[in-house]
Amino acid sequence: MTASLTLRPLVQVGAAASADDVLLAGGPLRFHQCEAVVRDGASERARAVIAAAEAQKWAEGYGLAPDAKDLLQRLSALRPPIAGLDLGQPQVMGVINVTPDSFSDGGDRFDPARAIADGLAMRDAGAAILDIGGESTRPGAAPVPPEEELRRVVPVVKGLAKAGALVSIDSRRAAVMAATLDVGAQIINDVTALAGDPESLVLAAQRQVPVVLMHMQGEPQTMQRQPHYDDAPLDVYDVLAARVAACEAAGIPRARIAVDPGIGFGKTVSHNLRILDQLAVFHGLGCAVVIGVSRKSFIGRLTGAEAAKARLPGSLAGALAGIARGAQIIRAHDVAETRQALAVWTAIEGG
Repeated sequence: MTASLTLRPLVQVGAAASADDVLLAGGPLRFHQCEAVVRDGASERARAVIAAAEAQKWAEGYGLAPDAKDLLQRLSALRPPIAGLDLGQPQVMGVINVTPDSFSDGGDRFDPARAIADGLAMRDAGAAILDIGGESTRPGAAPVPPEEELRRVVPVVKGLAKAGALVSIDSRRAAVMAATLDVGAQIINDVTALAGDPESLVLAAQRQVPVVLMHMQGEPQTMQRQPHYDDAPLDVYDVLAARVAACEAAGIPRARIAVDPGIGFGKTVSHNLRILDQLAVFHGLGCAVVIGVSRKSFIGRLTGAEAAKARLPGSLAGALAGIARGAQIIRAHDVAETRQALAVWTAIEGG
């Protein structure tokens, strides 16, 4: 089996700048050390903390010096704007579920007029992207017929796009993606990483729109039944790397791809925490990084906050931890509060 290499930047937050620093994704975060891991499939051969400047020399011992060079280039390369958004500063993606059964706000915005009004309020509160979903993907959720998903999302996407909002469609169906792109959506956000519908990859390439590739182990109905990983961050990394490669082969460049490790989608509390702690590793894919921790059940398990809407403090803590490790887009239900937390964190850290 061919050996593979990953490099996880050990991000410096609040430390004095050094001549050895490397800018993570073009800045503002920096690193000069990284954790290098060599694996043969799921078997780990080596793991070490090394200076970034020594990565290629260290990797030579495993025949992986060219891989180290490519990884360092991808880790440091400035990310181009996504749908016109500057990724040099944190951006917020506001969540608008037009469903009766989503885990945190099901039914709140089932009425299209309410969904549009709330979406515009989110935009005014600082959401750069409005993410519209018409099918709940919470653990145990049953699939929604395509015609019903279309009925839910098309009027909302159309209304928000007409008002000038930047809209993403949260769907795993090519027909829904196509219909909403036709009425103004500009980004595709797919929990199956464009693998759930055989037509979605071709559609995204033809339409030349940015895509968010999320990781999910299993299906919503079964994903929380004993999820297993040999090394959660690296296993998720490998799956997303394969999906990025599939996108490139289909004609979607990395400049139009963002990756999301899928917190809570087929993962235990321990998996979620390790992925968040090691989030910077995903910059080795050379793509923008999105995280969604808002109101997730792992926050409730850690804190005892059973009601999803009672998890705002934990959501903000998770968002800031993600930003400190290189996340560029935060998917959030509570936009004003998230923007305020990001503004203070950024001011303190000098970003």
